[in-house]
Amino acid sequence: MEERTRNLFKELLSSGSGKVGIAFIIALIIISLGVIIIYPPDFGLKYWSNPVLWADNPRAAPPAWTNLFSSYNQAETVIFETNIPTERIPGVSTTKVLYTFNLNHKADEPPSFISMTVGNIKYNNRPPVLIVNIERPDGNKIELYRLIVPGPLPNEVTPFARFSETPFRIQLSGNHEVVSAVSNFLKQEFDVSISNQDLLLSGVDIAVFGTPQDDGKFDVLMGVYKIQVDAFLYNEDDSIGSVKFVAGGSVHGFMGTDTLGRDLSIGLLFGFPVALFIGLVASSITTVIGTSLGIISGYIGGKTDTAIQRAADIFTNIPLLPILIFLSFIVGPNLLIIILILIIFSWPGLTILIRSMVLQIRSGQLVESSITLGASRLRIMLRHIFPQTAPFVFAQMIFFTPAAILAEAALSFLGLGDPSLPTWGQILEYGFRNGGIYVGYWWWILPPGILIVITAMTFVLIALGMEPIINPRLKRGH
Repeated sequence: MEERTRNLFKELLSSGSGKVGIAFIIALIIISLGVIIIYPPDFGLKYWSNPVLWADNPRAAPPAWTNLFSSYNQAETVIFETNIPTERIPGVSTTKVLYTFNLNHKADEPPSFISMTVGNIKYNNRPPVLIVNIERPDGNKIELYRLIVPGPLPNEVTPFARFSETPFRIQLSGNHEVVSAVSNFLKQEFDVSISNQDLLLSGVDIAVFGTPQDDGKFDVLMGVYKIQVDAFLYNEDDSIGSVKFVAGGSVHGFMGTDTLGRDLSIGLLFGFPVALFIGLVASSITTVIGTSLGIISGYIGGKTDTAIQRAADIFTNIPLLPILIFLSFIVGPNLLIIILILIIFSWPGLTILIRSMVLQIRSGQLVESSITLGASRLRIMLRHIFPQTAPFVFAQMIFFTPAAILAEAALSFLGLGDPSLPTWGQILEYGFRNGGIYVGYWWWILPPGILIVITAMTFVLIALGMEPIINPRLKRGH
C-alpha cells in the first residue's frame, strides 16, 4: 500500500498539471493555516458583521495600488493611534498632555473624511478637556473641535471612567462645531465668507486641506499637516487611555473596501480556510460513505446490494440545489447543515461506480484464492478489493472537493449562506445586491470570483494529473 501511494505521488508530480495543482494546494493550505492562527473563530459575527469596527475605513474605496495606473493621485487612508503622549506640560492646577501626529499629504484631493477617537479616560475631580488643532503647511492653525468629557453621575465613585468599553468617536468632517470653526478660519485668514450650510455641501475637508481661489473653489494644499490633540487634566492621577486620528482616503488597502467600509482583503483571506473546510470535509466524508457502500454492495450482493442501489437511485434523482435552497429556508443558513446536505446527496454516484468495479474485481484470482484460504469478508474487502479501487477513489474525492466549494458559493450567492462566516460567495452576493457590477466596483466582484475559480481549478488540475494512474493507457510512452 505504501509503495502504491509513493508511485501515485511520483506519477502525479511527473505531469505539468499535477505539479501546478500541488503547488496551488500547498499555497492554499499555508494561507488557510495562517488565517486560522491570526483570526479568532468568532471573526464573522464579532468582527466582520460589526460595522462599528470598520467606521474609520472609506466606503466602497478601490485598492490603493490603483494609484500606480493613474496620473491623478487619490488620497490613501492614514491612521494615527497611540496611548503614549508626545509631551506632558505640568502646571499649577492643570497638566497639559499633547498628542502630536504629522500627516504628509501628497494627494491631488483632500481626505474623504477626518475623525478622532478617544478611549478609556479616567479622572477624579474635574472632567478633562480635549482640543483638536491642525497646523497647515502654510503656517495657519485651526482649532477644529473641543471635547469636554461627561461629568460624574450622582453617587458615582472616583475614579470616574469614561469611554472604557466603547471608545468615543467623532466624525469631524460633518460636525457643526467643526464647520463653524472652519468657516471662521476662512473669514479671518482669507476674507472668504461661506455659510455653514454651503460649507457642509462643498465639504469641510477641502477647506481644511485647501486654499480658496478667486473662482470660489479650493486648491489642495500639499505638505505636512501637524495634528495636535491637547488634553487638559486637572488631577495628577487623571489619564487618557488612547487617542486615534484618521484621515480617510478615496483608496484603501490591498483589495479595497465594500459599502460598509469592510476591508475586502481580510474577508477574502478568511474565505480560504472556509472554502478548504467545506471542500475537504464534504468530499472526504462523501468518499468514505460512497466507497464503503459501493464495496459492500458489489461484493456481498443479494438484498443488501438491491437496497443500497435503490437508495442510491432515489438520492441520485433528487436535484441538489433546490434541496439546498429549500432546507436553508426551513432549517436556517448554517455551514454544517450545508455540508451535511452535500454529503447526503453526493455519495450515490460514487457508490454506483465503485460497485461496478467491485463486480469485476471479486471474480479475480486474488479474491478467489483469499476465499479458498478462509479469509473473512471484511478482510477481503479491506485488504484486496479496496487497494485496487484506491486510485480511482482518491481521484473522485479530488473531483468532489471543487463541487462542494462551488455548491456553497452558489448558495451564498443566492443569499442563503451561513452569515456567521464570511465566504467568497457571500462577498459576491453582497456586491451584486449593492449594485457593484453596475456602478463599477470591480474590486468587489472580480477577486472572490477569481478565487473560487482558482480553488476549483486547483483540484481539477490534481485530478488531471492522476488520470494516468487511473487509466494506465494514458501514461507517457503507451
